[in-house]
Amino acid sequence: MITILLQQMLNGLQLGSVYALIALGYTMVYGILRLINFAHGDIFMISCYFGFFAACALLSNAIPTWLTFIATMMVSMLLTALVAVLIERVAYKPLRYAPKVSAVITALGIGLFLENFTLATLGPTPRGMPALLPNVNYRLGALSLSSVQILIIIISIVLMILLDRVVQKTMTGMAMRAVSYDKTTASVMGVPVDRIISITFAIGSAVAGAGGVLYSLAYPIINPYMGVKIGWWAFIAAVIGGIGNVRGAMLGAYILAFVEVFTPMVLPSSTYRDFVAFTVLLIVLVVRPTGLMGRVTAQKV
Repeated sequence: MITILLQQMLNGLQLGSVYALIALGYTMVYGILRLINFAHGDIFMISCYFGFFAACALLSNAIPTWLTFIATMMVSMLLTALVAVLIERVAYKPLRYAPKVSAVITALGIGLFLENFTLATLGPTPRGMPALLPNVNYRLGALSLSSVQILIIIISIVLMILLDRVVQKTMTGMAMRAVSYDKTTASVMGVPVDRIISITFAIGSAVAGAGGVLYSLAYPIINPYMGVKIGWWAFIAAVIGGIGNVRGAMLGAYILAFVEVFTPMVLPSSTYRDFVAFTVLLIVLVVRPTGLMGRVTAQKV
């Protein structure tokens, strides 16, 4: 029984690491614009396709596997960031001072556009992500641990630590926090608000791009609608942790991942996962409406 629990904890760490990388995009955009970017799950889907095509192109050349993996991740992160900045400039910036419902509807529309554009151009057939790295299984007693699992957890944690340091310790991070606190005052004090918003979209989506490549390594089937469920789960994770709080998004992602992997052990069927996840969400919101690490913001009316 202990071995099964430890094995499921490793699975939860792997899944939670990917959820965290996606949830960070939701929480960063909301922290800056108070906008829930419902297209973010489909941006994650786009990043998986970027990684797929980059991997296919690089594997056709005589390049070492580790270099192919790094190059694939960098290409996916860069292209995903560019797509996110383009979406922000074209779709969200003109609605900066419009009613919030306009931005929400636009975000949903962008998500549908990305899904159907991908479906129309690449077709509905699922594609298999090529193996970028050899998957070696290690045994620790009765515990099984794969090299891909270790890689996903380590890279995700490193990226999350780097992002947290950027937000907390750099001038750009200070500007992000200033815009999040009071956009108007930050603009008066000389902070380039438009540039900071674009940087926020780029960073959040680049991290999701890394999550797309890592997710494709562990679950190597990609399709145009894969971002819908994963995006919603990452959004729920951000809300549980406290949307707008970077560390809260990480915490919420791991909580939700553990709920997903441990539910089939307690309940008779895996179909109860959604029920348990939403129950946890409701309990957290009843006890702490701002999420586990969210803060209450005063608003003048």
